[in-house]
Amino acid sequence: MLPRILGWAVVLGTAAVAFVLAWPQALGLQNQWVAAHVVALRGAAAGIGILFAVCFALFAIAPRSRRFWVAMATVLALFAAGNIAVLAVRGAGGSEVAEPGSSDIVTVLSWNTLGEVPDAQTIADLAIDEGADVVVLPETTDPLGEAVAIAMREGGSPMWVHTQAYDDIAKARSTTLLISPDLGSYTVTSAEFPGPPGNTNTVPSVVADPVDGDGPRIVAVHAVAPIRWELRNWRSDLKWLAAQCEGDDVIMAGDFNATLDHFAGHGADGGDLGRCSDAAAAAGSAALGTWPTDVPPLLGSPIDHVLATPGWTVDGFRVVDELDGAGSDHRPIVATLSRG
Repeated sequence: MLPRILGWAVVLGTAAVAFVLAWPQALGLQNQWVAAHVVALRGAAAGIGILFAVCFALFAIAPRSRRFWVAMATVLALFAAGNIAVLAVRGAGGSEVAEPGSSDIVTVLSWNTLGEVPDAQTIADLAIDEGADVVVLPETTDPLGEAVAIAMREGGSPMWVHTQAYDDIAKARSTTLLISPDLGSYTVTSAEFPGPPGNTNTVPSVVADPVDGDGPRIVAVHAVAPIRWELRNWRSDLKWLAAQCEGDDVIMAGDFNATLDHFAGHGADGGDLGRCSDAAAAAGSAALGTWPTDVPPLLGSPIDHVLATPGWTVDGFRVVDELDGAGSDHRPIVATLSRG
C-alpha cells in the first residue's frame, strides 16, 4: 500500500510542477527562477516532455507498476501537448515583410550583434535589402554604428546614428540606434547611466523622441538576461520598458531577453508590454525563436521583438534565418508597420 501511495504522490507532484512550468503566469510565476527559463524555451520543453513520455510508456510494458508508468507518461505527454498548443496559437508560419511605399510605413530591423561579430557591410546590406527605416543594434558601439550608417549611405539609405554606452569595458554595454532622416530629426532622451528612472539596469537601451514632436517615440531595447544574479534587474528592466510604452505613439524593438510569457502582467489597455503589442504575435510568427542560432527556430526562444502602440498596424514580420552563419547568436527580425 505504501509504495502505491508514494507512487501516486510522485505522479500528482509531477503533474503540479508540469502545470506550473507550462503556464506559470496562472500563478504569477512567469518571472521567477526556473519557470522563467523553461517557459522561454517552449519548443525544447515540449521535445523533452515527449522524450520522457516515450521512456515512461516503454517502462509500462513491464507488468509491475504499470499504472504508475502510464500515469507519468500521460502527465508528460500533456505537458508537451500544452506547450505545443501555445506555440501553435502564437504561430510559426511567418509573413512576408510588406514593401515600403509611403511615409506612413516604417520598416524596423533589429539584430543583437553579439558584441559586433557581424561586420558593418553585412548589417548594412541586410538593412538596405529590407528597406529599413529604423535599425536597432544591441551590443553595438558607436564606431560600428557609424560604419553601418556610412555603408547604408553609400547604398542610398542614409541614417542618423544614436548610441548609448555605459562604459567601454564590454561591447555588450553599448546599444546603437539608426534612424532614417525621412522620419525627421530625433534626440536621445534616455539617461547615460544605468537603472530606472532613466534607463535599463545592466545594459543600455536608447529612447529617442522626435525633436518637433511629430513622429513616434523610438526605443532601442536591451534588457539584461534573466540569469540568477540579474533576476531583480531583469524584472526591473521589463517594468521600465513597459513604462516607456505608455504614450500614444511608440515603436520599440530590440533584445528584450523575454518572451510573451514574461510580458504577462506588464500590459495596459490590451497591450503586451505597456500599451505596445507584439508584431510577431500579430503576424502569427511569435513561436519562432530568435536565440540561439545554433538550434532550429521552433526550438529556440523568441526574445527579440518589435512592438508598437495601437495606432500602428503590422503589415509584415519575419525572423531572418539566412544569416545564422554570420556569427551572432541572435537572428535578426524585420517588421513593417503602417499607420491606421
